[in-house]
Amino acid sequence: MYLSSYSCRNSNHNNSNGSSLSIVSLGEHSSSKPPLLLQIRLPRRSPKQRTHFIGGETESSKPIELPRNNYDISQSWRKIRNAICIAATPTPSCTTSDVLLLMDCLHLPVPIDIYASLVQECTLSSDSTRAAELHQHISRSGLKVPLPLLNRLLLMHVSCGFLDTARQLFDRMTLRDFISWATMIVGYANNTHYDEAISLFVKMQYQLSMLEYPTWIIACVLEACVYTIDLDLGKQLHGCLYKLGMANHDSFITSSLIQFYGKLKCIEGAESVFNQLSRHNTLTWTARIISSCTEERFGNVFSYFKEMGRAGIKKSTFTFSSILRACARIDDDGRSGRQVHANAIKIGLDTDTYVQCGLVDMYGRSGLLKDAKLVFEVIDDKGNVACWNAMVTACIRNGFYMEAIKLLYEMKATGMQPQESIVNEVRMACSNDRISLNQAPKMGIGFEIGEGRFQ
Repeated sequence: MYLSSYSCRNSNHNNSNGSSLSIVSLGEHSSSKPPLLLQIRLPRRSPKQRTHFIGGETESSKPIELPRNNYDISQSWRKIRNAICIAATPTPSCTTSDVLLLMDCLHLPVPIDIYASLVQECTLSSDSTRAAELHQHISRSGLKVPLPLLNRLLLMHVSCGFLDTARQLFDRMTLRDFISWATMIVGYANNTHYDEAISLFVKMQYQLSMLEYPTWIIACVLEACVYTIDLDLGKQLHGCLYKLGMANHDSFITSSLIQFYGKLKCIEGAESVFNQLSRHNTLTWTARIISSCTEERFGNVFSYFKEMGRAGIKKSTFTFSSILRACARIDDDGRSGRQVHANAIKIGLDTDTYVQCGLVDMYGRSGLLKDAKLVFEVIDDKGNVACWNAMVTACIRNGFYMEAIKLLYEMKATGMQPQESIVNEVRMACSNDRISLNQAPKMGIGFEIGEGRFQ
């Protein structure tokens, strides 16, 4: 038996619409009877023919015995698939359908580990078409699907965006573990179906103990409570965590609770969680700063930053970007922002892109455009759209409209698209006669106002 790839079956190779993968039985071939030929259509490829023998040696392949049982099938799986991929050159790789079709043509049952490998590939590629074909093939096979493979199927459908299909499969499952529940909860939350995520989490309480939950699922549910503005459920979850001793001993859960209360403007709850901790770290302090920023208590934010330094807590880039946001809104002519900038230089975080973007925004809001420009000019990542938007906004806020227009066209030249709100601000500046559109060509700048897009 051998596998053969043909670009066409006639002499005119250039008019070939595709190629075929042929399976030929050599054992049945005789001089009086042509060999049995089964062709599998493959995508169009080079007119060159490549032949790979199974059961016979060539320069490019080694003998492969036909599988006799499920173990042999599993062992020969990669060899069979590699033969297909080589035959399909220069196609990057064979598809899931090719593999399943070959196994069906050889009348070989597909083992569970092969199904699991194909499911994983569909999950990583988020290929919805192949995922549907694979699920149908598994259903038709009559295989008794174990729980680990069912969980992989759930994840595959969620990654492909088939939440309804995943939910139907989930509801038909007679046995579920934490992975089954968590896959659906996270899938709903990531697709903004927060009510469904919370509903499944509540149902999970009757099946599993909360002691079995990892911390990330708690954070996911707390985030869903924020988006649904469900303060009561978040408080109930906090109470359960407190009774189980998880609220005050895990910094990740603690920071999630602080941010939950802060985003729902319950500053007393956030302060209560923070004060109950015996030890603090970067995560909990940063969560406290973010919580106060949400409450617009910017003066307290700067005090927390200094207190964090006195306590010897290490600051992260996220800490600096959060504190700079608060300093930009403190009316002190940029004094607090300069102190934060000096601290960032001292510990070597002033070259971080997120910190630099925060510095440009802070100086721009404080009316220190010269300092904002100095920071902007030393940014290494010139492809960061956020830094450009911050600099354009700083120019607009300080009345330098022509400089803003120049920056917009520099962004266009590098292939970046500014925020529509920023472009609208420039349009408003021009329409209010703060700058005349006729002045732009004199300065070598073309400024066209398009429909909802910078042109």
